[in-house]
Amino acid sequence: MKSKIVLIILMATCPIVFQSCFYQTVQTEIIKIKGSDTMLPLTTKLAEEFMRMNKGVSIYVEGGGTERGIEALLDGQTDICTASRLLKPDEAKKLADYYQSVGLFFLIAKDALSVFVNPQNQVRNFTVEELRKIFLCEITNWKDLGGIDEPIRVVTRPPNSGTYSYFKEHILQNSDYCSNSIVRSTNQAVINEVLQNPYSIGYGGLIYGNEVIHAEINGVTPSKQNARNDTYPITRYLHFFTTRSPSGKVKEFIDWILTTEGQRIIQETGYVSLWEVEESTAN
Repeated sequence: MKSKIVLIILMATCPIVFQSCFYQTVQTEIIKIKGSDTMLPLTTKLAEEFMRMNKGVSIYVEGGGTERGIEALLDGQTDICTASRLLKPDEAKKLADYYQSVGLFFLIAKDALSVFVNPQNQVRNFTVEELRKIFLCEITNWKDLGGIDEPIRVVTRPPNSGTYSYFKEHILQNSDYCSNSIVRSTNQAVINEVLQNPYSIGYGGLIYGNEVIHAEINGVTPSKQNARNDTYPITRYLHFFTTRSPSGKVKEFIDWILTTEGQRIIQETGYVSLWEVEESTAN
């Protein structure tokens, strides 16, 4: 499946991208961003707002998964890799071998990783241990959790997904997922699968899936506040990676995200800001 690409170019009144209204060449600085599908709506919104304030900047935002973003960073095909997990040891080694540096990472937001169940499913609260057993196929029927006598359909993300890796590390304790798991490439595809079959269970970012049930974990609701204060068990940071210390507009973009205004946009987009900020009163 081809990765989703969002191409955003803001133009003033000129119909030609690299020319002014008088057909003079305009110096446009291009920033390329690639990686996490979970972060794609967030990064797109941040890029739109930054370009609105910086008319000489064009930002290309592409998903495809954290792993592919890291590969693009290693190949010099992107300026920023968006990642919903930290680098794996082999990835850090590749960066060090090629760039004589393990690169830099920036924490830009937090995210609660929700467990999705169908609205018809009355099982809406799991312990971490129950989740581990479900996704390892050690619990295979909803009746074992107080639900209906039907087999559990496990839905996961693909291995190139940072969400897949995070869930595997923090819930499955690095054991392998069920061999009969249904794999869906994006958060929305996981949600669609859960909606189509009432006996399915999947996972994804907090911002996704208003139409499914976001289950409680250990009795704690997945919410912005519970993610920010770390009371919800499956909370993670969202990252930007660069190969070296950023400069120019790349640095300005990252610095701006870590301002109150940047964090406000993160919060208003539905993600979890690093600190709580007041909502904008602008119309």
